[in-house]
Amino acid sequence: MLRTGAVLGLALCATVAAGCSSTGGAPESSGGGSNAGTADTPRATIAMITHEVPGDTFWDLIRKGAEAAAAKDNIELRYSADPEAPNQANLVQSAIDSDVDGIAVTLAKPDAMAPAVEAATAAGIPVVAFNSGYDAWEGQGVQQYFGQDETLAGRTAGERLTADGAKKVLCIIQEQGQVALESRCAGVTQGFSGGSTEILNVNSKDMPSVEATITAKLQQDPTIDHIVALGAPIALTAVQSKSNAGSDATVVTFDTNAALVDAIKAGDVQWAIDQQPYLQGYLAVDSLWLYLNNGNTIGGGTPVLTGPAFIDSSNIDAIAEYAQNGTR
Repeated sequence: MLRTGAVLGLALCATVAAGCSSTGGAPESSGGGSNAGTADTPRATIAMITHEVPGDTFWDLIRKGAEAAAAKDNIELRYSADPEAPNQANLVQSAIDSDVDGIAVTLAKPDAMAPAVEAATAAGIPVVAFNSGYDAWEGQGVQQYFGQDETLAGRTAGERLTADGAKKVLCIIQEQGQVALESRCAGVTQGFSGGSTEILNVNSKDMPSVEATITAKLQQDPTIDHIVALGAPIALTAVQSKSNAGSDATVVTFDTNAALVDAIKAGDVQWAIDQQPYLQGYLAVDSLWLYLNNGNTIGGGTPVLTGPAFIDSSNIDAIAEYAQNGTR
């Protein structure tokens, strides 16, 4: 069962999301897509609670993966999100109070989330973490983790920047204090040996201010030759800021969406590091189904890595089809 579930999760990562409701309703009956049929296991309810910032298309990919797994597994999926950690913790408590069967949660600010996660495990509710909290999940009693080692991903990016001949790198953090983002820029600094790295904090809740801040920084320091964004919307904004400032800096990023894939094809963004968010959402839900119905866990007590991997001009055509379908 464990091997079947893991293989199925990986296979469905590369297909089109089936139509299903955000509350785990029945998939469309037209067939095709990632619809693998519906399990005959008892109906269960899983809460997925993230730190999504409204408007960030990254989370659409997470949610589609979760919905595909929920449709297959006869799961009622209750998705909720809040970028503020205290509010996200309150959403976890609400899930506990509603007596859900399992919780999948992101731990972007693990210290603030710890009491709510502990309350869930104390109530006997299995909890898995995904996307954020790589360094914290195990200490909070979470069963399993699905995501990438953000420091490793950052070092990998830094090493590639060195190979690309970068000299002055600007790493943009769009949510100050978010551990995954901080780890990415720290990793970039560790891995980049070709020059210097500077960190710029912006507020992704106010994208016009993001554009203005990046533009002003590029105008102030024309020696910046590479911009590292930590999300697709920030990368696309950086492309506009670069134009505003008359800068020749190269834009690279973590994470993708359909527009970002087009930007790589057009040469506006050189490359992206992919952590496969669709797969993260899918495995978070599917792993809880496996645990609830067969006592399985995935990873043997270690994180299940979904990245990093590079997307660039060499493989963008293979990714573009899935991006158009909203799963990459």
